[in-house]
Amino acid sequence: MPSEVRHQVDRGQTYPLVRLIGVLDGETSAPIRSALLDVLATQPEAVVVDVTGLRVTDVDSVAVLREVLDETRDWPGSHLALSGSLDSAAWQPSGWPLWPDTAGAFAALGTPEPRHRISLDLEPVVGAARRSRELITEACGRWEQPDLAGNACIVVTEMVNNVVAHAGTPMSVLVALHGDTMSVAVRDSSTTLPRFTGPVAPTSYGGRGLLLIDSVSSRWGRLPLEGGKVVWALLEAEPPETLRPRDDAGMTDPARG
Repeated sequence: MPSEVRHQVDRGQTYPLVRLIGVLDGETSAPIRSALLDVLATQPEAVVVDVTGLRVTDVDSVAVLREVLDETRDWPGSHLALSGSLDSAAWQPSGWPLWPDTAGAFAALGTPEPRHRISLDLEPVVGAARRSRELITEACGRWEQPDLAGNACIVVTEMVNNVVAHAGTPMSVLVALHGDTMSVAVRDSSTTLPRFTGPVAPTSYGGRGLLLIDSVSSRWGRLPLEGGKVVWALLEAEPPETLRPRDDAGMTDPARG
């Protein structure tokens, strides 16, 4: 019989709690990855995954948790924790900290700071970019980060306009403060993954928005989801002189997605 795995998301806790129930093996690692990325795409400060009801029949499949950790290290940069197992050796390849119970995991994560993470749902209509800029300007003022407002508005304008012009789906704008760094992200329901193709020729039509994002961001990329994607960028008050996106985390011409 094929392996099965179920997940339950409890958002009534201090941080989202994901309970995995069933078998973790080569067949179920993909749905587990999708479930965790879907929760992380809401940019929580932390996520606790309860593996009490999860049976590992293929030790190599634990690597899926390491993949999730690596994929989301830059965005959303959430703290991740496993709970419900005393067998630390079995879960060590995941790279996640392990706690014997959820209470211990939540206590270790501490108190959340919701004031530093905001979101806004938008329809793909004219005026969406303006509303997103208003959100950015208000957030930078509240967080006393006025130097980030200009570049953040450039980034969110290009991301939102791309969704309006090409993806045409409802979207969520997600903004968070990480110390002196701010992240700006837009989630939509288009599964077309953007990628960076380099400088645009002077005679080329379109694509210059990507150069703007590249010029003002310290890092940027995309997080593929089962029902869409998140495009994100990290901004600093004084970006480094040389800005290079990761080879596997770039953007493409907005006309493609």
